[in-house]
Amino acid sequence: MRIPHIPFDLQPSPESAWTVSPSRIEGVAPAGTDLFVDPSGTSGVAAETLLNAATLLGTPPDGDFTLVARVQPEHLATFDAGVLLAWVDETNWAKVCFERSPAGASMIVSVVTKGSSDDANGVPIDVQAVRLRLARVGNVLAFHAHDGAAWNFVRAFTLPGVTERLQIGFEVQSPTGEGCRAVFEDIAFERRTVADLRNGE
Repeated sequence: MRIPHIPFDLQPSPESAWTVSPSRIEGVAPAGTDLFVDPSGTSGVAAETLLNAATLLGTPPDGDFTLVARVQPEHLATFDAGVLLAWVDETNWAKVCFERSPAGASMIVSVVTKGSSDDANGVPIDVQAVRLRLARVGNVLAFHAHDGAAWNFVRAFTLPGVTERLQIGFEVQSPTGEGCRAVFEDIAFERRTVADLRNGE
């Protein structure tokens, strides 16, 4: 599947979950889908739900890049989210989410998985949509969120195989709900180097 403003093909899973137009992508997650492996080891859904989760992934060109999108999910149930996803394999992946918290607030959430997942929540934000960014600089990946004036640092990390086997793209999740719809607009991919990952510029 070729997406406007993305210079490489993306593979939808499942294909029926995704609608593409010249100005936006829309994804619909089935009920009970997520990518998360609890650090306690008592539960894990990444490997068994990848083929059923609403993912849209492709292989970026070599070198540094940024992937940006304005993300607007329907926050109907806890953990409903629209996501930018960095994927190496079933045990190594990361995501930055615009997600509904258990308290009913919208927030930026990031998860990095290397066998098991960690989970880092930002402060609640009272907006319906937010611009998110995934950047690669060498073997380092970083997530940022835009506050309307500037990019704000979410986290930096690496994944095994990040320079050889990385796929990037989009995901929609609804682990506790009956399904979630998310719209991705203002999508942009650039082959560029973010000079300072921690201040976002």
